Amino acid sequence: MMEVEVGDHSVLLTRSEGRYSAIGHQCTHYGAPLSKGFISGNTVRCPWHGACFNIHTGDLEEYPGMDCLPCHKVKIQNKKVYVSINKKTLRQEKRVKSMCALVPGVNQTVLLLGGGAASLICAETLRQEHFGGRIIMVTRDELLPYDKTRLSKVMNVQSDSILLRRMEFYHQYDIEVWLRKEAVSLDTDKKTVTFEDGLVQSYDQLLISTGCRAKALDVPGTKLDNIKMLETPEDARQIHAACLGHNVALVGTSFVGMEVASYLINKASSITVIGSSELPYQNTLGREVGKVTMTMLSEKNVKFYMNDNVTEIKGVDGKVKEVVLKSGKVIPADVLIVCIGIKANSEFLRSSKIQLDPKNFVTVDKHMRTNIPSVYCGGDLATFPLAMAKNCMVNIGHWQMAQAHGRIAALNMLDKQTELNSVPFYWTVLLGKTIRYAGYGEGYTDIVIKGKFEDKKFLGLYMKNDEVIAAVSLNYDPAVSAVAERFAAGKVITREEAESDDLSWLQVPRSTRSAPLNTSSLEC
Repeated sequence: MMEVEVGDHSVLLTRSEGRYSAIGHQCTHYGAPLSKGFISGNTVRCPWHGACFNIHTGDLEEYPGMDCLPCHKVKIQNKKVYVSINKKTLRQEKRVKSMCALVPGVNQTVLLLGGGAASLICAETLRQEHFGGRIIMVTRDELLPYDKTRLSKVMNVQSDSILLRRMEFYHQYDIEVWLRKEAVSLDTDKKTVTFEDGLVQSYDQLLISTGCRAKALDVPGTKLDNIKMLETPEDARQIHAACLGHNVALVGTSFVGMEVASYLINKASSITVIGSSELPYQNTLGREVGKVTMTMLSEKNVKFYMNDNVTEIKGVDGKVKEVVLKSGKVIPADVLIVCIGIKANSEFLRSSKIQLDPKNFVTVDKHMRTNIPSVYCGGDLATFPLAMAKNCMVNIGHWQMAQAHGRIAALNMLDKQTELNSVPFYWTVLLGKTIRYAGYGEGYTDIVIKGKFEDKKFLGLYMKNDEVIAAVSLNYDPAVSAVAERFAAGKVITREEAESDDLSWLQVPRSTRSAPLNTSSLEC
């Protein structure tokens, strides 16, 4: 594959099994150049965040992208390749897949509880698959579904700028959205949901994707002002404003906690991070990556107190002034940010027949079905079998997985039996550098490293039973996308391959230019 110019317009030209195709050259998620990604068979995978597109149709095949790519005409004549672009779509960088709207006389109702990625993709997939019944999306939020991955990366964000779809979109495709409304109980026998305002809504099919909320500290002093948790765009803006020029203490070295600490560099007077483990990400990305990220932030004067916990918060005039640690250390703080984990939003299900696991997450099968017919669950609330991990039951709070859950639930609601086969793909941004991760590394025994941690350019391959089960990278694109594609194809990456100096299996297949290009054709 290669990026070529058609007039003054760029397209991605690909060849697979002798067939040429031309599609949009930028990923519809964040605009990554797809020519820098990874192509396999009929699929090109984004180098940044793993979204996949069909090279012949431009259709989106894997998230986190929302939209499809434009597809252009290609013909071969006299051993030359001609690409034609319709003038009407000349500047089109993305397209919405064809969708229907409400069909009069169709009396079925799909109720979507939760206003996140799983619910939105479920609604869109239903309309793409010609479901003409009523679709109701209900959320306790004040906003339409938005990109929650942005909150810890660009905290002074305007809500309007991160909406996934505008209200006009929902109106066009007859997707009802009820804001500021919370479910309080579910009756699966009567197929009804009761809301806090007393409204009772019936359903034919139900998706539960109410997600999780931030976990609070349970120590003396938590009622003081300037203790912040990040859940909404308004929370993000408040944290940004409260921290400017002040001393900040942050509890938690998770992805969110570390991103918030990174964002506040050069904004807060001082930043102190308190972690319960020895290194950040120790239980997820491992010690090696944790050490690199800790060094990155330490070089920017972020102080770390690890293997420690908060035991008390002290204040003056009702506001935070000091944070006392188990070790006895006292941290001066004008603002305390708490990022210590999540709790499932499943309280309204406890009196229902829906099966919950010991942590109060909802258990589903590979079709996203709960133990009750016509009730599905997706997103952060779901515990599900992960195909690439031999159907081990997992709970993965990744944006891309939530979208995949929504699609699988929708297809199975329509009796289009489809199993979840997505490969988890995650990214985190620190100091403008993106760490990418694909797979499921739980229980890994060691890591094979390519590159050098000290150079901040590396690929880590997590090993278990002499097979690669996950990959992490920094400045090593498109390696993680290549690994994800191998996982998606069900191919094993052996220890021998991982340890080999020959990394050709990670390289992007490039065009040999067997046919000259003619890219001057512009069609009216």
